[in-house]
Amino acid sequence: MVQEPGRATGGGSLDSSEAPPLCSCPSPPAPPGRCRRGTRRLSETGSGVRRSASASAGGRGKLRAAASLPHIARGRGAEEGGGGGSRRSSPCLLVALRPRNVEAERERFFRASFAYDPQFEYAEPLPAAVLDKYGAASDRFVAQALRIIQAVLEKYGTYESFEVATGGRLLSKCQIWSIIRKYMQKEGCLGEVVVQLTDDLLSQAVMMVEDSRPTLAINLAGARQHWLEGMLRHEIGTHYIRGVNNTRQPWHSSEGRKQYSLKPANPTEEGLASLHSVLFRKQPFLWRAALLYYTAERASRLSFSALFRDLEQFVQDAAVRWEYCLRAKRGQTDTSRPGCFSKDQVYLDGILRILRHRQTIDFPLLAALGKVSYEDVNRLKEFGVLEQARIPHFMQDLGRYMKQLDHILATNGLNEQELEQLLPD
Repeated sequence: MVQEPGRATGGGSLDSSEAPPLCSCPSPPAPPGRCRRGTRRLSETGSGVRRSASASAGGRGKLRAAASLPHIARGRGAEEGGGGGSRRSSPCLLVALRPRNVEAERERFFRASFAYDPQFEYAEPLPAAVLDKYGAASDRFVAQALRIIQAVLEKYGTYESFEVATGGRLLSKCQIWSIIRKYMQKEGCLGEVVVQLTDDLLSQAVMMVEDSRPTLAINLAGARQHWLEGMLRHEIGTHYIRGVNNTRQPWHSSEGRKQYSLKPANPTEEGLASLHSVLFRKQPFLWRAALLYYTAERASRLSFSALFRDLEQFVQDAAVRWEYCLRAKRGQTDTSRPGCFSKDQVYLDGILRILRHRQTIDFPLLAALGKVSYEDVNRLKEFGVLEQARIPHFMQDLGRYMKQLDHILATNGLNEQELEQLLPD
């Protein structure tokens, strides 16, 4: 992951030596002070995420999604003022990947009773390096993905039943704020992160930078009683804390990463965050990571409409299926052709690699060293700046943490021998 000021620091972007960054994510904590009108730390900022604004030449006012490419941003490039004219800023990749006619094509798709392949248009040319990197899907872990999905369906009948049974009730805004505040206190970052509640995400949550401040947007529709803290462990306890620790390391820049020959932060970053999402659930099924992996693989072989029909065996809700298909087909213009954007396979890929090597990974050190791969930890520990490093509160009891990883492995029908065969040293 690129660790430059003003560049991507979340787990979902490419290393700058490989391709343009997918997005941007939290910088080090901003000093206390007043936020822009309409926004304050740990306070509601409106029903949706602000997407662009007039700003000075210094770049303020841009909203840049980060960390895990967990939603398709609805933003447009901001018109940045400066001197006597203005210029249109280049949007982040999340914006570039979202079709500008997505709502019209969605309506047409549903009117056609799902027998239509959307024809997407994009506001900006899509980066060739990114499309090349994510234009092919892997089938390496399809069997494991299907086993996880089937385990959920066998136990709960449908995903919708699973969501209600394990997620609990949807929370009110007041309840959400209370849980967020308590969690921020546990991590010692109260006042550092601006929090927004929105109904404008395809994901449950996303870390961003807005006005140079770390910002967490949470989807109200996904804020369930038993899942919200897992969401916070994913975004704050993993992406944000590792990002803050990274800024203090000698490899915080792209040049530093090259100097120390660092591997890309992914799939470690998103695998770790995804494990933390389900860490303390009684039934820590890896449903979402598994279905995203499977969907990307099938999209590489199917048209949009065929993919939509294929997913009906797992998800009955047509609106939810549309979102999965949209994620997998983003970047395409004519979706009647096979093709995918395979970025979402990184979650299950990272999960399985971390579970495979969990007995030899120093997890607190993995957090302290910043945006690094688990493969680089032992080699980098003598060079890392570890004084005052932040360690997520849920790693303090490492024995309990390791037992929870074992529980995740067993719940999802995985085993040691299988992982060793899939991922030999």
